[in-house]
Amino acid sequence: MDVKALIVDPVANMPVVILRDADDRCFLPIWVGVFEANAIALQMEGVRTPRPLTHDLLKETISLLDAVVDRVVITRLHESTFYAEIHLVAGGRPVVIDSRPSDAIALALRTSSPVFVEEEVLDKSRAQDASEEAQSHERLRKWFEEADPESLGKYKM
Repeated sequence: MDVKALIVDPVANMPVVILRDADDRCFLPIWVGVFEANAIALQMEGVRTPRPLTHDLLKETISLLDAVVDRVVITRLHESTFYAEIHLVAGGRPVVIDSRPSDAIALALRTSSPVFVEEEVLDKSRAQDASEEAQSHERLRKWFEEADPESLGKYKM
């Protein structure tokens, strides 16, 4: 999946990371907190800070330990909460670290690592019932599909 955009949900007024597959078949919005959105936006926009932020520090620490981020995976969706894992290779062996999706995505952007989403998560996201959250999700999907491409990814920090 690619991080296509970081926008503010016009309904909930919350930041949303938009993941989309390379073929534009699958679309997955993940609502994140403001601080997490800022960490993602800084990297997406190529902004360099005078001192390393948490995700920059994590990237540097992983590198100094001769490890690499192999990939990040959005693994679960449970009660409207997404779960993720950061997959490292350290000393030739795989290491899996539990993570919030926003932190995993922020790190993946900094390390140019791929982002994957389990099929079960995509299926669950598509199959949400007609609850208020699902309606909001559908409004966001329509808004995203009709949005001006120039305005996407322009998250205001």
